[in-house]
Formats: sequence, C-alpha cells, structure tokens
Amino acid sequence: MANQEAIFAGGCFWCTEAVFNDIAGVHAVESGYIGGAKPDPTYREVCSGTTGHAEAIKIGFDDSVVSYSDLLDIFFATHDPTQLNRQGNDIGTQYRSAIFPLDEEQRAAAQAAILRAGKGRAEPIVTTIEGPAPWYVAEDYHQQYWADEGRSNPYCVATIPPKLQKLRTSFADKLKD
Repeated sequence: MANQEAIFAGGCFWCTEAVFNDIAGVHAVESGYIGGAKPDPTYREVCSGTTGHAEAIKIGFDDSVVSYSDLLDIFFATHDPTQLNRQGNDIGTQYRSAIFPLDEEQRAAAQAAILRAGKGRAEPIVTTIEGPAPWYVAEDYHQQYWADEGRSNPYCVATIPPKLQKLRTSFADKLKD
C-alpha cells in the first residue's frame, strides 16, 4: 500500500468529505481548517471569515488504487470551481475552492487538473493553489458528519446527494464496492 495524502477545499467540508469517503483507495477523510493566520482555529472562528482559513478535507489514499490526479478530477467534478469564495449559499473565503499540494509533484498535478477542468467551461476556474500551510483538525462533531448526523440536516440533504450523484455518474469505476 502506497499511502499518500491530499488536501482540498471545496466549500463546506461536510459535503466534500461525503464524496471522497466513497472512493476506492481512500482510507481516511478528515475535516479541518487550512490556509489562515490564526493557530488552532475553532469552527466558529473560521465561519466568521476572520481567520483566513478554508474549510477543507485531508484525504488519506492508496495511490496504487486511486491516483492524486483522479482525486483532483473528482474534486473538480463535484463542486463548482468557478465560484469565487463561495459554494452555493455558503459565502466567504472560508468556502473557497483551493488545493493545498503537499509537494512539487502534487503542485504540478494541481496545475494540470485546473487546465483540464477549465476546458469546455464558459466560466473561468477560480480554484487557487495554496500552501504549504499548517493543517488543523476540525472538532470531533464535524468528522464523518454525513454518515453520522448529516442525513437529518436539511442543508446536507439538499447539497450532498447531487454531489454523490455526479460522483456515481461520472466516476462509477472509482467507487468502493
């Protein structure tokens, strides 16, 4: 097993976490905060938009099963990378579309993925490539939110199933059994 990590911010971390939990080769998805100035921020602080952090996910994956490039393509297909500092009704820099590469190889793959994602789109991709930056794990109640509580949250029920449908339609060969 060739364990790797990836960090993506694509709006609400509950929504992106739900998508990547269904990918074969992904063995961990952790919600957290990255890209801001305040050490060890809380959810309330990040949501205020004053810390500069993005809600993000850290993905642990086996790159012999799913590649970083595949994860990037899934990321771009399951959120709107053309919205600056927002995803749907979530507005602010904490909901920005961003990739936080962990090395130069990931940075190059992220640049290539942005070009791929931009082909055929009327609106430009606004996803940023940021970092390196410290990672801060979100509070326990945010972890595995869709699986634990999200199915009773009206926001999640409206937002997550369409993302999962895009995943199942476009990446059926990448799903866990």
